This record gives sequence, structure tokens and C-alpha cells, in this order.
Amino acid sequence: MKAFAQLLELLALTPSRNRKIAALAEYFAKTPDPDRGYALAVLTGALSFRNVKPAKLKEIVLGEVDPHLFALSYDYVGDLGETIALIWPHHGGTEELPSLTDLIELFNTTSKGELPRLISSLLTRAEINERWAVVKLATGALRIGVSARLAKTALAEMSGKDLQAIEEVWHGLRIPYAELFTWLEDRGERPDIDHAARFHPMMLSNPIDEARDLEKLDPADFSAEWKWDGIRVQLVAARGNVSLFSRTGDDIGPAFPDVVEAMMGDAVLDGELLVGADFAPGPFNDLQQRLNRKVASPKHLKDLPAFVRVYDMLFDGSEDIRALEWTERRARLEAFFTRHRQTRLDLSEVLDFGDWPTLAEHRRRGADEHGHEGVMVKLRTSPYVPGRPKGLWYKWKRDPNLVDAILMYAQRGHGKRSSFYSDFTFGVWKGNEIVPIGKAYFGFTDAELKQLDKWVRTHTLQAFGPVREVEKSLVFEVAFDSAQESARHKSGVALRFPRINRIRWDKPAGEAATLEEMQVFIGAT
Repeated sequence: MKAFAQLLELLALTPSRNRKIAALAEYFAKTPDPDRGYALAVLTGALSFRNVKPAKLKEIVLGEVDPHLFALSYDYVGDLGETIALIWPHHGGTEELPSLTDLIELFNTTSKGELPRLISSLLTRAEINERWAVVKLATGALRIGVSARLAKTALAEMSGKDLQAIEEVWHGLRIPYAELFTWLEDRGERPDIDHAARFHPMMLSNPIDEARDLEKLDPADFSAEWKWDGIRVQLVAARGNVSLFSRTGDDIGPAFPDVVEAMMGDAVLDGELLVGADFAPGPFNDLQQRLNRKVASPKHLKDLPAFVRVYDMLFDGSEDIRALEWTERRARLEAFFTRHRQTRLDLSEVLDFGDWPTLAEHRRRGADEHGHEGVMVKLRTSPYVPGRPKGLWYKWKRDPNLVDAILMYAQRGHGKRSSFYSDFTFGVWKGNEIVPIGKAYFGFTDAELKQLDKWVRTHTLQAFGPVREVEKSLVFEVAFDSAQESARHKSGVALRFPRINRIRWDKPAGEAATLEEMQVFIGAT
């Protein structure tokens, strides 16, 4: 556990991507099985075990620490794990902690009633950095700037294996990845994973630079489709079994049985998950009601039917066709739809255009009239390559919507931002009242973050733990992709992908937008 705690501390404090990769590679090379396998699962979010709720941790700490002191400390530090690690009153380092493998087993097998005693014992035995690691592990909220992709890159660095080769087998492996490390260390063969039993890494696009890219790209070499406002999914169907994966490889099939059970034919398909009757997509907010659920309710199945708009094919039956050009894969896909009548799958439309101005007009009208996110532009000769290769696929998103909103609340960030107020809730006028319409935590520079943090501290009205209510006088120009009606929000409005476009230090709050003005954006989607 000591080595894992040191790794987490280094990863959290190191902004350098290369340094993180080196630290991960060194840890995986030196740590024995199965600890390194469980560490890999924890870091990539692949491990599911009984997490301890933050409220329970606070309760444990408040049994040992003055509540007022804890509240002041938590407000200053901003991170629960770091606060507990620093404030726990009992001296640690007196006894070795269990290994990472044993610790995970303890969390899984200890009864709910015994968990507080276990946590207290671990915190007392641990040194400061180990306490922080225990809390992070217990809550399942690492937030240390490590993605699954970064961890796999470190495995490639450690072993000399190709990153794509690791991606190819990743989703067919089982924790604690013994066969993966056997292969990486040349002690065994590459794991043989049936294509029908796993997720396949997706091909991603790059944003198009209108000034630079359109000047050098020949429109005759590219095809175009709408960019749909849903979530990217992969359908894997073979020998009577069908799986539905999110873009991160999570199996979401149980939440969308209407799609899975209706799939006909054997193939691996790439597309967009949407909701709506008769293949007419509804707003993203409708889809959101069905996401992050283990199972679909009968009401959702009836009122919010799901379907997949398919735009690519990776396997035609058992044949891997990813090396074929896009035009050949598209022909195979169209033939597949001819052979297999689908009730919950349809083909994404290929747009007709001869030059970039014509496609730009498609893009504008699609956004204005149908709420499309923009267009996808794909090289006709491109193979299906995992990752984000340059020059093959582009996304040309519609221009963002802009609204002037008023800062209402600020909350401390996490990780390297834990000392700054960096999460901002903003709102618009509803008569003489300001109602919240969204929250954003990016879109500003580091220098602007320091300015905002200072402003929040000097304009605070009330403090609620890590959250501060501020004077309603600072205006943000907020960019967002779309807006929908939402009964879950006090304003009745939900924004899609809000981000801070500009800080309007010059603009009076009285000139910010009104809720009535937001209806224009809702009507556009």
C-alpha cells in the first residue's frame, strides 16, 4: 500500500504528462502481481467495490475532531481526502497497512456496521500520504489527472508493446490482468480475445480549423454526415449475443433492452444512441433521462424509445473490415441494412455537397432548423483507426450559442485546483430574481482563474463548506451548444456543454440575459 500511496501522491502533484507516464511505468514494472493489476483497475476506473460515502467519512472524523475545526479546515483545503489526512489526530506509521489487494478485499467484505471501525483503524495506522490514498480509494473519487488512456500509454512505455495492440485486448481482460502483464513482460502470448466478446477502441475526430484546414483540403476527397446530439455507442452482435457499449467501453445494454433485443444480424457497428419515435431524435435531455441507469423503466421504454443511428461498420459478420477504406465500409454497411431489416437501427445520412461553402450552409441550416451539433467530415479513403489520427476524420461543430449570465456561487475545485474557487454556478434574471441555468469549470486561463478566485474571496456573502455565495455583480459570457426545457432545474432550463467564453468585468449585472430571452435558444433546438 505504501508504494501505491506514493504513486497517487506523485500523480496528483505532477502536472507533467510525461512524468506521470514514467511514474506509472516504473510502478507497474516494480510492483508484483496482483497488486499492480488492482492498481491498474483502480486508476482506470475499471474496479467496482463497495465505496464509502463521503458523509460516512465525515462522521468518522467528527468522532475524533472538533466539528468547527474540521469545517474551517475543509473550507480552506477544499479536498476531503487531503483534509482528513492532515487533521486526523492520531499519529500514523506505527504499523504496516494491508496490501492494496487485501485492502480492496476488506472494503468488499466488511459489513456496513463495521466499516467505521475499519476506516478509523486504517487512518490511525497510516502515514499522512497513506491516509489520503485510503480516503481516495475508499470513496472511489481519485481525481488525480490520470485517464485510462494515460495508464495504457504507461503500459506501452513499460513493455515496448504498441499502444493500439494493448487497446485491442483491453476490454476482453479480467481484473487483475495477470495475462496482460504476462504478455507485456514477454512471458506469454498476447491474450486471444474473441472480437464478439469485447469492445473495440473507437476512431475519434479532430476539430476542423476553418481558416487552415478548409484551404488545404479537397472537398472531393471527403464525405460528410450530420453530427448527432446523442452519445457515441458500439453495437457488438455475434452468435445470438448482443452488447451495447459506450465510447469508454462500459456495457450499457441492460439500460437499453429495446435496442439490444431488436438488433438483427452479426456485426460490430459504430453509431449514435438517440431517443425518439420513428427515428426522429428528441432533445438530449430526453436521452439523459435514460442514461446512468442499470435498467430501463417501463415508462421510459414506452415514452422515450431508443434507437441507434449507425455511421460505420468495424466487423461484417466475423470479418474484420477496419482496414478497408471508408467508401468500402459504407457499402458493406448499406448491404448489411439491406439483408437485415432493423426496427431500432437506421443509417446516418450522407450529405451531398460539392464545395466547402455548400457544406457550411448545410451546417448552418442543420443547426438553426433541426438543432444538429454540426457535421462530421471524413476522408473517403480512411481506414477505421483507433484513437484520434490526424487528417482522417474532422468534426465541424456549429457556432456556440452565447448568453450573458451572472455569477451566483463558486466552489473549490479538485486536485491542483483544490486551493482555488474554480467551479462556477451562474444564472439569469427572472423578474427581480436571479435563477441558476448552469455550472461551468473551464474556459478561462490560469491567470483569469487567479483573478476570479480573488474576486470570489472579496465578494462573498455566505459560505457553505467549500461553496460560497457571492455578490450578484459579475457577468460571464457563457457559451453552450444547446438549451432544453428541464423540470429538474429551478429555472426550467438545462444547458448542453456550458463553458465560460469571456469574463465581462465591464458589464453591469442589470444588463445580463433574462429567462424570457433564453426561450429563443430553446426554440432553436
